[in-house]
Amino acid sequence: MNPAAPVYACVEGGGTKFVVGVARSPEAVLETARFPTTTPGETLGAVISWLVDAAARHGPLAAAGIGSFGPIELDPGSPQWGHVLNTPKPAWQGADVCGPLSAALKVPVGLDTDVNAAAIAEHRWGAAQAQRVAAYITVGTGIGGGMIVGGAPVQGLTHPEIGHFPVRRHPRDSFPGVCAVHGDCIEGLAAGPAIIARWGASLSDLPPDHPGPELVAWYLGQLAVTLQAALEPGRIVFGGGVLNTPGLLEGIRRNAAAIGAGYFRGRADQVIVPPGLGGRAGLLGALALAMAAAGR
Repeated sequence: MNPAAPVYACVEGGGTKFVVGVARSPEAVLETARFPTTTPGETLGAVISWLVDAAARHGPLAAAGIGSFGPIELDPGSPQWGHVLNTPKPAWQGADVCGPLSAALKVPVGLDTDVNAAAIAEHRWGAAQAQRVAAYITVGTGIGGGMIVGGAPVQGLTHPEIGHFPVRRHPRDSFPGVCAVHGDCIEGLAAGPAIIARWGASLSDLPPDHPGPELVAWYLGQLAVTLQAALEPGRIVFGGGVLNTPGLLEGIRRNAAAIGAGYFRGRADQVIVPPGLGGRAGLLGALALAMAAAGR
């Protein structure tokens, strides 16, 4: 660790918790903390207070990076930049995520979605290094995805909403889905709340012979093939709590290979991979955003 290197504030803002840290580099994460996602005032107040105290312990902050749950406005030319948009979390609709941190810390702030941030980190330091095109998919409370093309995260009118892809229904699946907007999009069929609503337990808690993991792997395999058809990524990194289920990644690869039928250049067992950074991808993505905001 270089003690003269700048100190950056890193904020991974999720729908259930905020993970916050200060770091000089991926190898030098100095301290971290977690706060539940309650109301914007309470959560952001706790994050800011902790960062101010951390700066007193570790040195002044050079910049801050925020990887936030969304939808969130990413257009820096918009007056709503950094504001949460039409989220299913009513207390957070319209909330300004970046403004309070920028005002309190008085440093430049880099912003992207939590999944784009994780994709940036995996591309820079993790499993997607040296790939021209890569994707990061998280499967947990929801399903989100960030995509890297030519070294930069993909943003259009807003950021990608991969969890809301429509999918082909499994022949033995009559579950209506839980997405409040689309019902049986992939998030409505295969994210954590859908799994609980179907079977009354998380995927990893189901008995060994339960059909649940194979059904979820079938839907996530479709998602992987859809990404291959659209972008032919060199890596599709699958993370999130649901992926802790033993054998699920192998099931996704197997189903993607069967659905793809050998058409795509990328082999499923080589393209579909776990995070190289483990559970640190989101926080290190916020570090990458902070470094970019500081011009590094």
